[in-house]
Amino acid sequence: MSTPAYPPIAPTSAQQEAARTLHGLWIRRGRFAALPENIRPSTRRDGYAVQQAFEQINGQTVSGWKIAATSVDGQRHINVDGPLAGRIYQDRLLPVGATVSLKDNLMHVAEIEFAFRFAQDLPPRAAEYTVDDVLTAVASVHPSIEVPDSRYEDFVKVGTAQLIADNACACLFILGPSAADWKDFDYLNQAITVTLNGKAIDSGYGRNVLGDPRVALTWIVNELSSIGVTMKAGQFVTTGTCRVPVKVEPGDAVHADFGSLGQVGCSFSA
Repeated sequence: MSTPAYPPIAPTSAQQEAARTLHGLWIRRGRFAALPENIRPSTRRDGYAVQQAFEQINGQTVSGWKIAATSVDGQRHINVDGPLAGRIYQDRLLPVGATVSLKDNLMHVAEIEFAFRFAQDLPPRAAEYTVDDVLTAVASVHPSIEVPDSRYEDFVKVGTAQLIADNACACLFILGPSAADWKDFDYLNQAITVTLNGKAIDSGYGRNVLGDPRVALTWIVNELSSIGVTMKAGQFVTTGTCRVPVKVEPGDAVHADFGSLGQVGCSFSA
């Protein structure tokens, strides 16, 4: 059997300790200023090693993946120079129409996103995957809403490696119904209409997601390939918010209409 082009990361003892620290905050919905310097990741790869150790500690199925900072404005907001990948866990998935608790949530936003579910594995390899390679492996597309959060008190200051270690601000996620007929959708120009408490607010567009959510999808497949991680059949990827995150408070309700791809919505409580 040949050696994989990119073998999986093996977390160090310091990275495992960082993961345990973050996992404790994840469970109790707490936060702190930053990881202690002696266990703090300093590179993207270090951050992903902590994320890998976190998965092992958490013991939950990775149902999907998220991409953070898929717009220039988003990257500037959290002081990073490119997108970040994070895991979405099965126990943090909510049904369409759910009432989402904002208790202990620092960010108070809803992000309107395209999600792509895979029909086949895309394992690590030396050659980069193309957009066509990746789309060939897609089974369906879903409207979705992400409700992110951070384990850092001031997440805009901690930097790329610590944000990756913290699952790229992953928290709760609502995956809408599948749309099998997704190939002819106009991802760049079709308006995704959004309402807050029944009133229309600015629409979203796929072109706000790295120029095209299909490009973002390809980016994360190659990002995972470079750290020795397979994108697995059945997993989904939510490709990043297609409009400025919607600020929400308890009592609010958000709804997004993706046209032929379907609709998704949720409400918020204290």
